[in-house]
Amino acid sequence: MASGLNIGDEVAIDATIIRRVTDDRISVSIPTYGFPHSVRDSTTKVVKGQTMELIGSVTRVEKDAVTVSLGGPVVTVALDVVRRVTPRAR
Repeated sequence: MASGLNIGDEVAIDATIIRRVTDDRISVSIPTYGFPHSVRDSTTKVVKGQTMELIGSVTRVEKDAVTVSLGGPVVTVALDVVRRVTPRAR
C-alpha cells in the first residue's frame, strides 16, 4: 500500500496490455480504474496480457484513492495500486 503519498510524488502503476490499437499506440487496463487507457508505445514486441509500468505524478490524494497524471490524461485509482518511485522535491 502506498501510504503517506503527497501531491507531486512520482508513482508507478502496473497496467496490463489489452491490444495494439495502432502502430504506435496500445490499449491497457489499469487496476481499479474501470476504463481502457491508450498509451504511446512504438515497440513491436508487446503481447496481450503482458504488464507494463506507467509512471506519473500525484495530483490529488484522498482517503482511499489517488489521482495520477500520466503525461496528460489523469486516472484515479485505489491507493494500493500505486507505489512511490520518487518523493516530491521539497
